[in-house]
Amino acid sequence: MKPTIAKLILPLLLTLAGGAASAHGDVKCTDRPKEEWKPHTELEQKLIKEGWQIRRMEMTKSCYEVYAKDPQGKRIEAFFNPVTLERVEEK
Repeated sequence: MKPTIAKLILPLLLTLAGGAASAHGDVKCTDRPKEEWKPHTELEQKLIKEGWQIRRMEMTKSCYEVYAKDPQGKRIEAFFNPVTLERVEEK
């Protein structure tokens, strides 16, 4: 019985997808306790005023993660310090 291409490719795709999902797990935005974080709605309002189109926002252990279109219309995933609301670059 010959293995189908799908059976050979599926494990590779799952491995690549898992690696991509954890690729930005190293982003560290703040060590401050969550009681000091500004509300995510404040970041949302700030970004909208700057011309961003927010698709989705998530809270990680130390960041606000934003999926949006930037003012130039480019789809972007960005991380923000929840205390300062400043953008944090991935390392």
